[in-house]
Amino acid sequence: MREIGRHRRLRGRAAIGLAAMMALGVGGSLAATQASAAPPARAGGGGLSVSKEAFGSTVEPYTGKNTEVFRYTLTNARGMKVQILTYGGTVQDIWVPGRNGKEADVVLGFKTLADYVKFNSPPVAPTTGVYFGETVGRYANRIAKGQFSLNQPGQGKVTYTLPVNNGPNALHGGIVGFGNHIWASQAVRGNGSVGVQLTLVSPNGDEGAPAGSPGCPNGCTGYPAQVKVVLTYSLNNRNQLVLHYRTTNQSKNLNTVLNLTNHSYFNLAGESSFPGSAYHQLIKINANKYTPTDTTSIPLGYNASVFGTPFDFTRFFPMGARIADVSAPDNSPGFNQLLEAQGYDHNWVLNPGHSGPGGLNLAAKALDPSSGRQLTVWTSEPGVQFYTSNFLTGTLVGISGHAYRQGQAYTFETQHFPNSPNQPNFPSTELKAGQTQNTTTIFAFNS
Repeated sequence: MREIGRHRRLRGRAAIGLAAMMALGVGGSLAATQASAAPPARAGGGGLSVSKEAFGSTVEPYTGKNTEVFRYTLTNARGMKVQILTYGGTVQDIWVPGRNGKEADVVLGFKTLADYVKFNSPPVAPTTGVYFGETVGRYANRIAKGQFSLNQPGQGKVTYTLPVNNGPNALHGGIVGFGNHIWASQAVRGNGSVGVQLTLVSPNGDEGAPAGSPGCPNGCTGYPAQVKVVLTYSLNNRNQLVLHYRTTNQSKNLNTVLNLTNHSYFNLAGESSFPGSAYHQLIKINANKYTPTDTTSIPLGYNASVFGTPFDFTRFFPMGARIADVSAPDNSPGFNQLLEAQGYDHNWVLNPGHSGPGGLNLAAKALDPSSGRQLTVWTSEPGVQFYTSNFLTGTLVGISGHAYRQGQAYTFETQHFPNSPNQPNFPSTELKAGQTQNTTTIFAFNS
């Protein structure tokens, strides 16, 4: 997505009134009840706990003040552990048992806050970040040329401009996206689950900048409307990590666009496994179509069939089995999709009708034959960006002290489609004045 981590992003507005998704197969609604900050908080027994610890401090861009960052640890009775940072709403690690109970951290991440600040999504243009585990917004993935138009009440069509930070396009919210902010937090617990609730208020004009600013040679208006995001991560004894986003446009007379996702990189063999290990893992994506892109990774505006191309993951294939296949143009004029993206970095259009926990649709599955670990992704979003860490070059050292390289992991970014504000035939990402939307994704593990 970016230059070194050129990624993707999708998610959009989704069905309104999806609040019931908080239950998501966790045996009841997740009440936002504050848990004890220091000692582990138990939720209905069953080995579930949530704890909180200091994780350093850094400058919060909205206030310009040095602000404390916390790390929350969620555990369950089956040996699963998830650690989440208030910096960027970031998933730092996910520990999952494999065969014979052997545990491994199955997502890429950094050991220190300083590394997250310096490398994950540094506020420079062009972006050279990798977005490990962070919450991406306001708009995940790309907006062509950093520009879109919206009809505003009493104003007609208004054009908005954003910082350009990925070639000619705006990526993952811009120079200072949601992953650069420190979210307000509280531990929460429910009937059969524990979690952390994170809150961020994005002001009207967020990512606006004067002429000459990074990515804004002529100035940027930023995103319209004040938006409040409440993101709840919850863990249950079914080894389901549930991500529920409740987003409200708090402006009375401004519409906006919104597309949030989680940018975790998965490797079910473990983040410290050998380079290229993810190429051998089996991937299945519930999609008969994908959105081909131009040479700057902007969708061409149509959905293309995956059948007969290396984009067919309608049944399990090793991730790397066809990643080098450039024998056909793959639904693009004069260039090859896999060659331009240096691997998979595309949006798949999810097939509807696969009802899972909480009525969510199946997005994707992954299986590591060596460890027996499996991942199933359920979502209320219409698309998923599958990215194969094409731009990890061995320059970053992960949480285990190993360098990360190509083929180290893959993302399942459940989102709306890239550049939807400029593609009227794509599912809309508009969030109207005063409107609230609820969306949910589940990462479910078993072995």
